[in-house]
Amino acid sequence: MPFISVVFDQIKIDIMSVFKKLAGETVIYGISNILPRILHYVIFTFYLTYKFSEQSDYGIYLDLYAYAAMLLIVYRLGMETSFFRFATGEKANLEKSYSASSQTILITSVFFTILFIIFAPQVADMLRYPDKVEYVYWFAVIIALDAISAIPFARFRIERRPVRFASLKVFNTLFTIVLVVFFLDVCPYLIDHGWQDVLQFYDPAKKLDYVFMSNLIASAAVIILLIPQILKIKMAFDWSFLKKMILYGLPMALVGAAGVFNQSFSIPIIKYILGDNITENLAAAGVYGAAAKLALIMNLFTVAYTYAAEPFFFTSSTRSDSRELYASSARLFAMFGSVFFLFILLYQDIIVFVLGPNFRSETHVLPILLMSYIFLGLYYNVAIWYKIKDKTNIGALISIGGAIITIAINFIFIPIAGVVTAAWASFVCYAFMMTAGYLIGQKYFPVPYNLLKIGYYVGFALIIYGTNLYLRRFTDGLPIILSVNSALFLMYLFLIYITEKKWLISVIRLK
Repeated sequence: MPFISVVFDQIKIDIMSVFKKLAGETVIYGISNILPRILHYVIFTFYLTYKFSEQSDYGIYLDLYAYAAMLLIVYRLGMETSFFRFATGEKANLEKSYSASSQTILITSVFFTILFIIFAPQVADMLRYPDKVEYVYWFAVIIALDAISAIPFARFRIERRPVRFASLKVFNTLFTIVLVVFFLDVCPYLIDHGWQDVLQFYDPAKKLDYVFMSNLIASAAVIILLIPQILKIKMAFDWSFLKKMILYGLPMALVGAAGVFNQSFSIPIIKYILGDNITENLAAAGVYGAAAKLALIMNLFTVAYTYAAEPFFFTSSTRSDSRELYASSARLFAMFGSVFFLFILLYQDIIVFVLGPNFRSETHVLPILLMSYIFLGLYYNVAIWYKIKDKTNIGALISIGGAIITIAINFIFIPIAGVVTAAWASFVCYAFMMTAGYLIGQKYFPVPYNLLKIGYYVGFALIIYGTNLYLRRFTDGLPIILSVNSALFLMYLFLIYITEKKWLISVIRLK
């Protein structure tokens, strides 16, 4: 059977090469997303929780960026995913898709920016910041600039230009950080050392304002660097083609809006319904939000994986072995996601010090949120079918169902149980979405996911974490706790390697 053997070997090599490409791009996209977010994390979690003397200031920061994330989805109208869909596959048309999606976002960005500027005082009142109308002006422009940059960045991903993608993403974050440090550290230092002229353009009492201004300046700088890509937009207007893209993208906008709501809107909900005092509510939201940031590593892994996996899933959809690839991708995510999950929990005694002393009281939400992110990552894997099979309306319904669960749990239980409710709402929401995505997907696009192995990775990690909680009752002192936890972590890695060694070697050629 030499012919069959040769064919089998070739298929095996092709699968390995595909996963090596996915792994390589995950690393590069990971750098472009994880590095900026780690830098962002250091500045805007570690740094700001130490810089802001008032917990409510950090609550305002989280509150406004939650709204910004939601509005960014509205500005984009799902055109980023629509661009991936129409720029790849058998009937791909890169230039036409690029121009149509870019034109749509340009129009929506200009329209909504003008609208927010006109009604800025009313919006500020609605947000309970009546004396901060300038925040509405700044965020209207920030969101527009970030929306306009979305399709050029998406094109980098389609064209396999992750280095260009990464360099601009890193630049954006580094430039923002430089500006924030200048305003929050350099300017006060200069004033303290006799440079009183700085007070002509700088007000030491408005630290939060300068954080937002730094974001605005950095976003504008990125748009300037993207001008060569923006100039590739052709002004030819094809309504019939654009209509197809919009009809595909709108359900994805609903998916994205529901996703942002599920992930970020606990802060605004806490602000409005926790108690009667908005300032105290914002302080509680700031403490919860800072603690939730400790789940960053898990979230970063999920984001990096998703950035690489989405174009990979689309471009691999026409392969005869696409379903096996998707199944292996989900298994890989579950394995490495469980490693990140366990690492953060076992070393949280050290990680917690990145937060300011006034922001460490809600870290008990960490395991709940970390497991939520695992569910979310698995959902991205098992729900790819609705994008491939053009069933985005079903994907929208799943996400909306998750949002309804989030709203119901938060509104019912936050006044009773406090901010920990927000973490449990995320847990239940993502568990529902993962389950619904899998069950419905098996009808429209059956994929042979190895649920036993996925359950093994996650379940074993939970057992190790439970063992850690039990042993803490008999250990005292940080060095001893860390030593025990390190032994548990190495045990997990060793047993996973022993039991999965053959499969890992066959898929990603570890040796």
